[in-house]
Amino acid sequence: MASLPDHSPFSCATQGDGARIGVVLSHGFTGSPHGLRAWAQSFADAGFAVRMPLLPGHGTSWQELARTRWQQWHAALDEAYLDLDSQCDHVFVAGMSMGGALALRIAATRPVAGVVLVNPALVIDDPRAPLAGILKLVLKSTPAIANDILKPGVDEGAYPRTPVAAAHEMNKMFKDTIRLLPRVTAPVRVFRSTVDHVVSDSSIVALRRGLTHAPLTLTALENSYHVATLDNDAEEIFRGSVEFLRTVAEEAAPADAPATDLLQKGTTHD
Repeated sequence: MASLPDHSPFSCATQGDGARIGVVLSHGFTGSPHGLRAWAQSFADAGFAVRMPLLPGHGTSWQELARTRWQQWHAALDEAYLDLDSQCDHVFVAGMSMGGALALRIAATRPVAGVVLVNPALVIDDPRAPLAGILKLVLKSTPAIANDILKPGVDEGAYPRTPVAAAHEMNKMFKDTIRLLPRVTAPVRVFRSTVDHVVSDSSIVALRRGLTHAPLTLTALENSYHVATLDNDAEEIFRGSVEFLRTVAEEAAPADAPATDLLQKGTTHD
């Protein structure tokens, strides 16, 4: 019998005696920390401090999500960032899908060390998106696009319906985030599935155009769909993310700082 999705937030302190590296993660629209829990655990196992909040309106019901605003999602992630920033030497942000857009917002407004994204969303290709503000008055929800996972038998635990009012909020947030992209200066690492039935390449095009002051590295995932953190390429994402954080933190360290302080192996986290 499959276990029920765990929607609870994830939090872990730094492990070891080296430089304190923290990472804040954001799940996607209609999802929850369940879809990113193994990713968060990989950061914890590497010795990093981790915060992954449950975004307002998520992990409960789609009707509750319909009553939330995008500023609440941003505020939850920003609060998690400020918590780690008070404790760590280097704080990174990471996210999947809509969570990628939220991570980019933090990177545009806070001095983050770096950004890691998995199939980030910045554009809604549905032709109904511009009309969502009107449609929400007569159409409460639509069928969800969930569990876009190549690996069989995996459930991301997302809502079965998509609230139109919340989709309207997300579309507004995407447009405002694209406006902020030129403010991002920290290095950005993107893991992108070659087949994604949820987020099209329009989002990657918008990301490339907007990141005018930040280095961007893109890694193709050949064996996963949209929810790649639960799919066949998950381990590649986990290894590559940890390597990225360590490399960026090492390069940002003072010249007289011992390299071993930043490259320690993390202890096992229960």
